[in-house]
Amino acid sequence: MHALPAAPAPPARRQVFVGTALGGAAALMLTGGMLGIWILMRERSIAATDTWVPDDVTVPEVPTNVMLIGVLSLLVFAQWTVYAAKRKERLNVGLALGVVALFAVAIINAQAFVYSQMAMDVTEGGYPGMFYAVTGVSTALFIIGLVFTAITAFRFLGGRLDDQELVAAHALYWYVVAIAFSAVWLLVYVTK
Repeated sequence: MHALPAAPAPPARRQVFVGTALGGAAALMLTGGMLGIWILMRERSIAATDTWVPDDVTVPEVPTNVMLIGVLSLLVFAQWTVYAAKRKERLNVGLALGVVALFAVAIINAQAFVYSQMAMDVTEGGYPGMFYAVTGVSTALFIIGLVFTAITAFRFLGGRLDDQELVAAHALYWYVVAIAFSAVWLLVYVTK
């Protein structure tokens, strides 16, 4: 008697990547919804009082522009992580993840600097509350990304060199954050 050959291994289900994609879609919808409310409140305030930003408030443009440049630079290193992981270059993956974390910390620090320079009270009207809400969600996305980077580094550098799905999901997350932050940058920091 002859036995049948073993069935082929089932294809990878890619749960981490799909979960990150769904979470990223939720983050984009949250950011888009908040920016929609921002635009609505801005239009209503301008129609009623001809102003949206209080007179004594100025948004520091240099740190906000540095944040955008940092986000775009971060994407290069997140993609480098995927490239190095496919080649199982552990040292380059570690270096790229370290630079991603460094950029994320720098962006969070720049946002904290913007908050300290603006020094608005939330109770001063619609603009400060919306400003802190929208930029606070954006900052929370960066903090989540920093934790995601730490988990990716812990798992991949800890010996799971075949876990390329996690590294790809990590890069996807940062692409989503870059899209969300670019919209926040344009509507909140530039057009005010």
